[in-house]
Amino acid sequence: MFHTRPPVCAPIQFMPKTFEDLDAFNYALALMVHIYGLTENFPKREMYGLASQLRRAAVSIVSNIAEGQGRLTDGEWRQHLSHARGSLFEVEAQIIAANRLGYLDDAGAQIARTAVRSVGKPLSGLIRYVKRREGRPPATSHRQQR
Repeated sequence: MFHTRPPVCAPIQFMPKTFEDLDAFNYALALMVHIYGLTENFPKREMYGLASQLRRAAVSIVSNIAEGQGRLTDGEWRQHLSHARGSLFEVEAQIIAANRLGYLDDAGAQIARTAVRSVGKPLSGLIRYVKRREGRPPATSHRQQR
């Protein structure tokens, strides 16, 4: 799924209407699917250990990006993006651990870490965007009215 180089992300030029339009969300979703595939090959004894923890952390990234955009204030949104970033670091640390434990070979670990970095760039850009918005007076909501 992921090659040795992460995909190129375009800078945010407009505020998407839904979280599904966010590059950070889509890259995180691809990472989550990748992690689920990787952990299928972990030893069965790890199904409720490292494999489960890696999966939960990957799901947390996706969920926090989505939930954050649904919040009412930019501060809440930024807080959820911060949680997503923390979970991203958690995934990378667990990939390193899985490699050291022999559950992932060096090539598989490197591809997974490249995938983590492909999420980190647009996520960091989105955090910077929300931080800049926080300093502005509220004009119109960035969220879609339903």
